[in-house]
Amino acid sequence: MSATPGTDLDEHAERAGAPPESAPEPDRPGESLRAWGRRTAHEYGPALAVYGVVKLAGFTTFMWLLSWSGSYRALNPRFGGGAQPWDVLGGWDGWWYQQIAVNGYNPGPLKVIGPPPFEFEQNSVAFFPLYPGAIRLVSTVTGLGSYGAGMVVSVLASFFAAAGIYALTKRLFDRKTGVIAAAIWGFFPGSGVEWAVYSDSLFVALAVWACFFILERRWLAAGVTVFVAGLNRPTAAALVAALGVAALIALYRRKDGWIGPLSALLVAPLGFVGYLAWVNWQMGDWGGYFKLQKGAWLHFFDYGKHTGAVLKTILQGKGAYAFTYPTEDMIALFLVVLLPPLIWLLIRLKVPVFLLVYTAVTIVLVLGSSQIFGNTSRYLLPAFPLFLPIAVALRRLSLPALAGLVGWAAVASGWYAGYVLFELGIP
Repeated sequence: MSATPGTDLDEHAERAGAPPESAPEPDRPGESLRAWGRRTAHEYGPALAVYGVVKLAGFTTFMWLLSWSGSYRALNPRFGGGAQPWDVLGGWDGWWYQQIAVNGYNPGPLKVIGPPPFEFEQNSVAFFPLYPGAIRLVSTVTGLGSYGAGMVVSVLASFFAAAGIYALTKRLFDRKTGVIAAAIWGFFPGSGVEWAVYSDSLFVALAVWACFFILERRWLAAGVTVFVAGLNRPTAAALVAALGVAALIALYRRKDGWIGPLSALLVAPLGFVGYLAWVNWQMGDWGGYFKLQKGAWLHFFDYGKHTGAVLKTILQGKGAYAFTYPTEDMIALFLVVLLPPLIWLLIRLKVPVFLLVYTAVTIVLVLGSSQIFGNTSRYLLPAFPLFLPIAVALRRLSLPALAGLVGWAAVASGWYAGYVLFELGIP
């Protein structure tokens, strides 16, 4: 696997030569919007087409498996039940997002009886506002219900994420690698939530474009994008850390002045910090959000104690732990085992330091937290830089071999990234 020399943003810019085609703009005098659209379609079309085919293959397989099992009809709508197999895509977290989109937030506790024997005092403010706000907006404009509007937001966001992954990867390597990376986004373990009433696609879309803006040294755009991402999920802390490192390096080297990097540095954390402050104020407890996460969802940072205990239990084949889902857990275990070699290969590619920081912090937040272990595959979806060493390795394959491998992975994703998460476990 070849390495790209240097980790500095300027060195990557030199290798790119001319300004990147991945963000075409109608900048030529007299150029029509139609011409700009043709250039944009030519640039992004292959990556988006491949991603769309991959997702459709996986989604079709997923829906067929759900129809075959038929168990969705007996479930409570809160947990994915309904008349049609695709209703499962609006359950679990999707149920909460729809409730917020329709009814707004309720800072008081709400008792929800979960799968027996669990019963928790849960609260809607645990879910960040950007995604349910987007659902409400789309619902108002289109007349769709909360489920339909949520699916529209997620599907469109997933394509924006694919475009961003392609643009970033092409900027660092080449066009073919970018298309492959967009395909990996479509079948990576956990990708079943990309086309569901979940906030993951929207977050990854914002995260990857924020990283692209950092790479391009568009500091204001990067800072604002990270700010918006912070209104979607608290794991935007990884983005803030990545932008902070890049901005401090830029300030130290004095290549971009000080206004741009410093402004980005100040604006980036305001999204998630501001929302957490509002939640804590509403609950009358400055640690309220984290107490809610721990008490209602058993989700809290424990420095990896829970993850370590789960791994030990699985490998020894004895003992027990909370929320055991054998198939889901084995896929999560496989992914965790792959993390060290993927990180090592990513370092060997000598990608910009801020991408390594973003990836490392994301992984630490995931593996360092007590949560449903089987969901590790979903929680690691935002760590899209891990796609890069895989894409670089796959670009060596011939087109027929590559098409066959990606096609097989696309169909398989309907099972391991869809059916396993939504039917055999908890997404």
